[in-house]
Amino acid sequence: MFVRLLKRAIPEPLRPPVRRVVALLLRPPRRQTKPARRSRPRQHAWRKRLKRVWRKRLRPLWRKRLKPNFVERAKVLYRRYVLWRAMRRVSALPRDAVVPATVLSDLIYGWDNPWSAKHEYIGAFLRHARATDGTILECGSSLSTILLGLVAHRTGNKVWSLEHDPSWAKKVRSTLKRYGIESAELCETDLRDYGPYLWYDPPKDRMPEDFSVVVCDGPPGKIAGGRYGVLPIMKSHLNPGCVVLLDDAGREGEREIVARWAEELGTDYEIRGSEKPFAIIALPSTNQEEKLP
Repeated sequence: MFVRLLKRAIPEPLRPPVRRVVALLLRPPRRQTKPARRSRPRQHAWRKRLKRVWRKRLRPLWRKRLKPNFVERAKVLYRRYVLWRAMRRVSALPRDAVVPATVLSDLIYGWDNPWSAKHEYIGAFLRHARATDGTILECGSSLSTILLGLVAHRTGNKVWSLEHDPSWAKKVRSTLKRYGIESAELCETDLRDYGPYLWYDPPKDRMPEDFSVVVCDGPPGKIAGGRYGVLPIMKSHLNPGCVVLLDDAGREGEREIVARWAEELGTDYEIRGSEKPFAIIALPSTNQEEKLP
């Protein structure tokens, strides 16, 4: 009926366009479809349980016990790596080359000893160790034992080191073995009471009698007599003109010891080093007074 009315009301030429308009108006509107949401993956029950175990048990265990040990162990391994890298650099240097300050810093850091010798003292005893033709005596083993052993291996000399602390001797001995240094003889000995002072009980029957350099960094200064005993006990095993390098000369006790040595020997001594002072004294030579290099 609606179509008939349209045919009567609309002339013949206008019927097609009107029909299209009506068709458009009567067409049902399209539905606007929204994009489908991406559904979150469902968490499985085992993930929830794992998170719960981590929060309640594993994380407290990590913070209280595992993390501190892990950090300390990582520091130890890193220091060991720094020492290994510095030792490689020292080994690659020519025989008479001066060890750079950066390499010395790595050696001190890698050794990890708050009482370790500093740059100036290490440079001094390495210089004397390279220049001497005699045996080297060390009182108190440490990083100096490793470096002196490395120099002695190149020059064909030998180092005799005295140590009274078993744990420290074990550390030095294992380091010597790790780097294949066989020119250092570590003598683990107790401290002996000599009356007015305590000092090492060295195996003098096995030790040579031609020491030309003495590196004295032990025993500890707090014991009776400190480090005085090296000259009274070992004087018969020291060559004329032997050079003694005494560390920690910034302390009053060590200054008194080196002044007493100089008075007994009738010679002079020098205090060197600004960062950590050390003393150097030479035994009188048979021909003339030895000049300190």
